Amino acid sequence: MPPRRSSAQPHRRKRTRVKVVPYVVPTTRRAPNRPMPLTVPTRWVKNIIAFFLLPWCAILTQTFFTAFTRATIHQQLWAGAEFWFFTLGAVLWLIAFFGLPRPVIIYVFGHELTHVLWVWLMGGRVSKFRVSGEGGHIVTNRTNFLIALAPYFFPLYSVLAIAAYGISSLFFNVQPYGRLLYTVIGVTWAFHFTFTCWMVPKSQTDLRDHGTFFSLVVIYLMNLTLLSVMLVLASSHITFTSFGADLATNIGNFSHWLVDLVEGLR
Repeated sequence: MPPRRSSAQPHRRKRTRVKVVPYVVPTTRRAPNRPMPLTVPTRWVKNIIAFFLLPWCAILTQTFFTAFTRATIHQQLWAGAEFWFFTLGAVLWLIAFFGLPRPVIIYVFGHELTHVLWVWLMGGRVSKFRVSGEGGHIVTNRTNFLIALAPYFFPLYSVLAIAAYGISSLFFNVQPYGRLLYTVIGVTWAFHFTFTCWMVPKSQTDLRDHGTFFSLVVIYLMNLTLLSVMLVLASSHITFTSFGADLATNIGNFSHWLVDLVEGLR
């Protein structure tokens, strides 16, 4: 498989022409009356998959906001120190993002490093890693939609902060720094969210290569799944079992609505 390039381009760069030499597979002689096989473009298939993922996006969104409202109002999630320190970190980053020069190179480095990590997770190899203030790219022998879209749903710096805290807890008493961890997670997750929203409209090749519609649906669904996990972990009153029960209820309600809709159209 020829090397594939995955890139992040926060600024418009000069276009270069790349000559692609197709790999020619030896063919056998076809019988003159044998019909040509029907082929469907991969992008069409992905768009169909994205269309059927839309109800899941709606169901998960309803479930998340139901659980969040219950935890915030009835279980006073907002009164916990974790919530306020996370919010403080997010607000500090928003002030920095809109009021100070944006650290684009830090984002580009994390963007390309996320590609690298997911290439390794998929069993691939990386032969080139390039980062600059104008953009970056990696050259790898393996690519798929998860590798391409990972920087838009995988908050690398938040994961690194949690990993550093967990490793440090093996050697030191880090409990007094728990509030600092929530602040750092708030900063890094807001960093991920703001730069993702900033980069998506810039016609990224990561999104175009797999279809913009399909890519946006996957990015939304994966980010919402991550938020749901964070909500369960942050709230002592919400468990994965209770969240799953709410999700199953909403799936059932959607199924009943869909059946009633089909019967009404007959």
